[in-house]
Amino acid sequence: MTSLPKGSSNCITDVSGIKVGHVTLYEKIDEQDTICTGVTAILPHGGNLFTKKVRAASSVINGYGKTVGLVQVDELGLLESPIMLTNTFSVGTVLQGTLQYMLNENEEIGDSASSINIVVGECNDSCLNSMRLQAVKPEHAIEAIRNATSKPVIEGAVGAGKGMVCFGYKGGIGTASRLVAVDDVQYTVGCLVLSNFGKREDALFTSWDTEKLTMPDGSIMMIIATDAPLYDRQLKRLAKRCTAGLGRTGSHIANGSGDIAIAFSTANPYSHESNEHVASMTFVRDDHPAMNKLFQAVVEVTEEAVIRSLKKAETTKGRKGRVVEKAPFV
Repeated sequence: MTSLPKGSSNCITDVSGIKVGHVTLYEKIDEQDTICTGVTAILPHGGNLFTKKVRAASSVINGYGKTVGLVQVDELGLLESPIMLTNTFSVGTVLQGTLQYMLNENEEIGDSASSINIVVGECNDSCLNSMRLQAVKPEHAIEAIRNATSKPVIEGAVGAGKGMVCFGYKGGIGTASRLVAVDDVQYTVGCLVLSNFGKREDALFTSWDTEKLTMPDGSIMMIIATDAPLYDRQLKRLAKRCTAGLGRTGSHIANGSGDIAIAFSTANPYSHESNEHVASMTFVRDDHPAMNKLFQAVVEVTEEAVIRSLKKAETTKGRKGRVVEKAPFV
């Protein structure tokens, strides 16, 4: 199968309007403890995310994870907040900070609009980060959102990826994009991952030593974005294809791994302020060859985003003097 062409920056922000921001926390406290963690924010567009929602869905490939907000995403098929990524013990504080940001932006939330659904995903960075210190605060979530930009994404040991480990080497944030041509229209599919899974002997994309490291099964968050006109059922189908891309890297979706994908489309936004009792939208036909190309794009960007998370990360020293090295690609 011929690979699809890459986007101009080969990252999720090649999908027009998407912004990504990081806050990285790194500080040695003493001989035992090191803060080595952070927050990453993915914004579907630069406008008001609550009043201009986007179509979305998720796929829980293996549910060993502590995400929040996915139940409503799958029930209503809409995303109305940034997608936030952080470490396992900081989901609550990132939720609080993101909620405060959205409340500041929208006076009607909690009043005439009653509620909002915040989405936060996580991976466990306790190999390098002293997670028990709970260093991430609500203001760090707000800062990550405010840092968000449409420029090419900074990858590797940054933001939520600062303390992550992938295939026994330094992992973290990775991203990639592909272009799908349909007649005279071109769509973009982008992926951003937070990689924190796998053992060295599992990797299929290179040859590494098989030194046995004592590591938990780990996790990965995979965020798929596209400007193709899809609705929530179709986006769930895209999210499921992350499994194939993950498998290409060597993952066998371990028992203790949280492997979770979220997919959204910037096309067909949903207006919170509309009073119409019916709405209409256009979407790609399921039986059109374009869907297979979109599926292929998801597989390719997921695989490459994982590999880029390794290639872009640097050797990092964390708690208890532990050092996780940069992957020696050959």
